[in-house]
Amino acid sequence: MTLLAVPNVSAGRDPRTVEQIAQAFDARLLDVHSDPDHNRSVFTLAGEPGELAPAVFKGARTLLELIDLSDHEGIHPRVGVMDVAPIVYLDDATRGHACAEALVLGDLLGHELGVPVFLYGSLAGGRTRAELRRGGPGQMAKRIQDGELTPDYGPKGLDPRKGAVLVAARPPLIAFNVELAPPATETQAKEIGVLIREGGPDGLRSVRALGLWLEHRGVAQVSTNIEDYRLTAPHEVVDAIARHTTVAAIELVGLAPEAALKGLSPDIPARGLRSIEDALRATA
Repeated sequence: MTLLAVPNVSAGRDPRTVEQIAQAFDARLLDVHSDPDHNRSVFTLAGEPGELAPAVFKGARTLLELIDLSDHEGIHPRVGVMDVAPIVYLDDATRGHACAEALVLGDLLGHELGVPVFLYGSLAGGRTRAELRRGGPGQMAKRIQDGELTPDYGPKGLDPRKGAVLVAARPPLIAFNVELAPPATETQAKEIGVLIREGGPDGLRSVRALGLWLEHRGVAQVSTNIEDYRLTAPHEVVDAIARHTTVAAIELVGLAPEAALKGLSPDIPARGLRSIEDALRATA
């Protein structure tokens, strides 16, 4: 019985730091994705129930020694050194195990490391990451102080060096980025993000979207999270964006189910298109 953990860490510019963190996660490492503009690394780990919570905890203990959130710069929203740490179930039969693993992880991070932990998703009545991240770590600290937010685990205060951790149990989420062909601008990318996200004029179900500028690549990007690829597949995101401007490249952050990657055009330059199933087979 295999579960995944996908800790997102606020470090993506120093390869040595990323490598130290990868080695500290005491679990089967399927994938590492780092980006200097986002200044973020996404680690995908696999393990049996009972293995992943202590493995993520061990990595968190190391990265808290390596990263200072108060010095962090990057375009990706974040509230912690380990910003999110979801436990991922691959089928409904393992959902309960993932929920239990996530709760154990929250308890370890909160009480053993002294980091405020907030549950999100189904473990928190549907509360979203965006709700918790609103205003960044400084605003979160104020919301905790004012009693608007109460951590589910850990201290009732925010260390500016560590921040908080958001923990959930969820099915696979697809982090999928679309780069726009020049001369597209950041403003245009933001406008497209508003148009295509769920609830927007061209709203795609289960899609969250942001428009960003990637300084290292010199391109505008529409960064999306597809929370349920059965409602909207990545190729449908590409098609929706292509109705507004020319798509230059696509990128998968982390891994995705094989079924989610079907339909993507081979004519579009792509980075990181690797499935969960392939990664599990390769590391078996």
